[in-house]
Amino acid sequence: MPDNPPMTAPSPDAELMALIDRIGHRDEAALRQLYDRTAPKLMGLAMRVVRQREWAEDVLQEAFLTVWRVAGDYRATLSPPLAWLGLIVRSRALDLLRRRTADRAQLTQEFDELMADTLESDAPNPADTADASEQAWALHQCLSQLEGKQREVVSLAYLREMSHGELAEQLKLPLGTVKTWIRRGLEKLRTCMGRFA
Repeated sequence: MPDNPPMTAPSPDAELMALIDRIGHRDEAALRQLYDRTAPKLMGLAMRVVRQREWAEDVLQEAFLTVWRVAGDYRATLSPPLAWLGLIVRSRALDLLRRRTADRAQLTQEFDELMADTLESDAPNPADTADASEQAWALHQCLSQLEGKQREVVSLAYLREMSHGELAEQLKLPLGTVKTWIRRGLEKLRTCMGRFA
């Protein structure tokens, strides 16, 4: 009986090289088979580089699109197939990180420009708004310390911008009384507001 040489399974590299060769000839079934055989390892590599599953999935998709485009250029003498695939994945992952960094830098610059425009505009900034709120509270406290009629005269004079004569007429008071109440009221307000400053 003649000795039959044992049947040997093709090496994993030989299988992958054959698939890449078929992909170079636009064999979509070969691309699916290559994906099925190598995606788990290549996904692991992508995850190590980009550290986010969603990004790693994008990297893997881009890598296989690249494989589809450049498979005809693959040379087994220069690199084992898995190393070649790994290089493509790593390259796509680094491209993604560079894009993300550039996007983040662009967003940061846009935010800085927006903040600069806001601060240079006439719109009140948060500190001014807080100061105005404190001053309004202090003014309210000081006004409440004035007597009823005096508070009314001062409020009408400054909040409604009424003249002394208009106040005297509206409140049915002598003009001298209105002027005196306003002068004394303002002195009390100045003293009171000074305590809050």
